[in-house]
Amino acid sequence: MSNVKLAESAGFCFGVKRAIEMAYAEIEKNNGEPLYSYGPLIHNKEVTNDLDAKGLHIIESLDGIEEGTVVIRSHGVGKFLYDALEEKGMKMVDGTCPFVKKIHNIVKEAWEGGKSVIIAGDGNHPEVMGINGWCGNSAVILESPEAAAEADLPADKEYAVVVQTTFRQSKFDEMLDILKGKGLSLDISQTICSATEKRQKEAVQLSQSVDKMIVIGDKKSSNTQKLVEICKKNCKNTVHIETICDLVLKTFSKNDKIGITAGASTPPAIIKEVVVTMSEFENAQNLGEEVSFEQMLEESLVTLHTGDVVKGTVIQVVGEEVSVNLGFKSDGVIPRGEFSRDTTVVPSKVVQPGDEIEVFVVRVNDGDGNVLLSRKRIEEQKGMEDIEKAFNEKTVVTGTVTDVVKGGLIAVVNGVRVFIPSSQVSNRFIEDLSVFKGQELEFNIIEMDRVKRRIIGGRKALVEQEIAAKRAALFETIEVGSKIAGTVSRLTDFGAFVDLGGVDGLIHISEMSWGRISNPREVLKEGQAVEVFVLDVDKEKGKISLSLKDANMNPWKLAADKYAVGSIVEGKVVRMVPFGAFVELEPGVDGLVHISQIANKHVVKPEDELKVGEIINVKVLEVNSEQKKISLSKRQADAPVEEATAEEAPAAE
Repeated sequence: MSNVKLAESAGFCFGVKRAIEMAYAEIEKNNGEPLYSYGPLIHNKEVTNDLDAKGLHIIESLDGIEEGTVVIRSHGVGKFLYDALEEKGMKMVDGTCPFVKKIHNIVKEAWEGGKSVIIAGDGNHPEVMGINGWCGNSAVILESPEAAAEADLPADKEYAVVVQTTFRQSKFDEMLDILKGKGLSLDISQTICSATEKRQKEAVQLSQSVDKMIVIGDKKSSNTQKLVEICKKNCKNTVHIETICDLVLKTFSKNDKIGITAGASTPPAIIKEVVVTMSEFENAQNLGEEVSFEQMLEESLVTLHTGDVVKGTVIQVVGEEVSVNLGFKSDGVIPRGEFSRDTTVVPSKVVQPGDEIEVFVVRVNDGDGNVLLSRKRIEEQKGMEDIEKAFNEKTVVTGTVTDVVKGGLIAVVNGVRVFIPSSQVSNRFIEDLSVFKGQELEFNIIEMDRVKRRIIGGRKALVEQEIAAKRAALFETIEVGSKIAGTVSRLTDFGAFVDLGGVDGLIHISEMSWGRISNPREVLKEGQAVEVFVLDVDKEKGKISLSLKDANMNPWKLAADKYAVGSIVEGKVVRMVPFGAFVELEPGVDGLVHISQIANKHVVKPEDELKVGEIINVKVLEVNSEQKKISLSKRQADAPVEEATAEEAPAAE
């Protein structure tokens, strides 16, 4: 590989590597709670796609997110996010590059000290936006020497000057000369990352010594774009690729001296893949092999791209890792963790050698010469498509509740997580949502944003429809006088509501017992199964009156026989009135002892002679079952038999 040279500092810088390691460590220890990165963790979609597949989802806002852990991107964020996470009580893993964090502290201290802030850098870059967030978004952002020259900066202010970590040093020096020429009071901090400066110097030297230059990195990566800019100044034949898939080998010839460098967000595996491919190409040329460009393109994996969905044949399953023949020069491998969203699925029990399966290409070269595949991502893609279809067509989906989080539930539908707010779980408030964990629920997708991976489900409207249907069916069949089963759903001071299957009926406290009760809780409790009698049905108002009392067991039906006139029975004093006392003979049957029948003397107040709760003997004077009245006498029950007989004997003629 004498004609291929790789820059020493190519690839991950310290800050990026640190953030990536923190993210994968958080994924490894995650116990199922939602895990997010605020914006892309780094500017490399190969890495962010892999993180997303493993459960670290990119968000651009905290709206609607109340639970989980947020990983701060290496570019850093403004102070507002730290405050918002603290207010919501959410966990945070700070992956901000230490060099960027240093700039945050400089800006914060300067701003709080009354200085104005100048940032040299790209105003649309997340690092610069994050820095600006530490001075109340008040900074003057200068992107070029021309902008510095045109800037209207009052000379009576003090300025703290910082620079984006990936900015060109030469450009920054030129801008500083212009600012100093304006006679401004400047407190300058040289905050360009030393690793960035070293990488750029290497790019200058390497691009001056080669025929062709390859720069590897994401199209959105600022430091990669600067490397491309530097290399093109020294080497016109500079190409910018994101992965090996973008490299066109036919543009290279046998004697070309080739230089390779990579941006700070480029993973080592992608760099290795390019270096190995160029080395193989060089060796083939040196050996004089008659290899057509088309063949070289095919052998260098150009026909297989990251993100492709292809079919392959299972070769073997070893250690629950599935090997797949793709009809490619290298076999594909599906790790256990990439086989299914359902962690209980055992690959060896699902696929066998010879089975044809559909797979997602995660990486054309995993570093060991194999194609890294995923079956899980196929599930996710199809699941997302199903959910999007349900959202557009307003159809119902079924999901399993996996987590109860602050503010609602997390349900999984075909491998996709859906958030159901507590206000959308039912048509009424449910205090303990944990009862739903593990349950399968039907709901609608009421909001969907594929870019932010924000999917919200709702059951409220569905539950209301179900209740309306059940109500209509119940009112068609229910009859007055019928006996029906139900469950006590709610207790009040005046009665109990009973769920009859989606419709509530009311048992008034007076219909709970033939005896006297002061509170429904003496008889019933919430969740209790009961059998009730239908007293009345009002279809127009949607009301059903119920009773626990069986009319056939009405004690007044037997009262005339059971409490014969002239008999002496035992009862309990239950209530005092100015004209006497009511005595309970049995639950539901009370009799009145008139004040004149309490004692053989003049009684002014019944409570002077009797006490509530006292057990006494009384004589039955009269029974009227229809009016539910019994007249009783304590005086006659207490009198000697002779006296009582004399009182009852007819007068002599």
